[in-house]
Amino acid sequence: MEQIALGTTGRHTTRLGFGCANLMGATGRRDSLKLLEAAYDAGIRHFDVAARYGYGAAESCLGEFLQRHRGQVTVTTKYGTLPVKRTALISLGRRIVGPVVKKLPGLKQRLAPAANKATRNPERPSYTAAQAKTFLDRSLAALRTDHIDLWLLHEASASDLQDDALLRLLEDLVQQGIIGSFGVGSSADKVPALLAERPAYCRSLQYEWSVLDAPIQTTELFRIHHRALTSNFLSIHTALINNKSLCKRWSASTNSDLSNPEALAALMLKASLVMNPGSVILFSSKNPQHIQANVRTAADPALELPARQLHHLVQSESDQLPIPLHPPQQ
Repeated sequence: MEQIALGTTGRHTTRLGFGCANLMGATGRRDSLKLLEAAYDAGIRHFDVAARYGYGAAESCLGEFLQRHRGQVTVTTKYGTLPVKRTALISLGRRIVGPVVKKLPGLKQRLAPAANKATRNPERPSYTAAQAKTFLDRSLAALRTDHIDLWLLHEASASDLQDDALLRLLEDLVQQGIIGSFGVGSSADKVPALLAERPAYCRSLQYEWSVLDAPIQTTELFRIHHRALTSNFLSIHTALINNKSLCKRWSASTNSDLSNPEALAALMLKASLVMNPGSVILFSSKNPQHIQANVRTAADPALELPARQLHHLVQSESDQLPIPLHPPQQ
């Protein structure tokens, strides 16, 4: 798989990265570790996690995986969203409900909102040097490593970053080799203000991008993108299924059967890769076969032109879709 420099970390990694948000949710530790190994075996070498993921258990799960592969992979984790509450309750619930969810997958969608509400920490992070250091130490311990390749301020806005000591801490941690580099992982709508008001924090930026987004003009900043599919895929696929003439015309233009969800998903993922050539593109999956399919998509040069054409069609004929384009970002 193609590799690129991971920002200013001094390390290289694969363009396709595995997002660990689904680890240790309804998926138990054994199956979560199998997913990580499936991603590694498929050729993926970048893994993205956060202290909040998996009801607070995803970092620990990834840490077990890293004991076998640390020198071969790169890791992003994040500080900003506070740890979950009631972890003991979640552990008990996972043991009791997990086997039932495996047999009735639809049950997870009904249970997830209640679990998120029960574990959500209502406090706001302070984005101070003192709090950041505390959370960094926790992440290092959970990941069982002495360094983090890329450490991001999670869900931060420009107005959150008022403590100059935080920036000094980040720079010192880079000098000490405890983190390779730092940046901000937030929503796309926060990016313009971050770049305008807090550019020193923006060595790397992580935010969403899909075919609903315009091409990004700024290329000197290192970026990681996610959400190429998710609800955007479902909305576009539904629109094409409900508009047969549009689906037929777009399918002919891309030389792909866009009524086939696998074909549409492949072109949407490929579009994120070809439209953002210097970026890592993250995806999440709980299916080893989907992981392998996404890696094949990333490596297939024959999909490049159809993916560009799909992006062009979405951008130029957005009035044919019941979903709006996203505003341009940097």
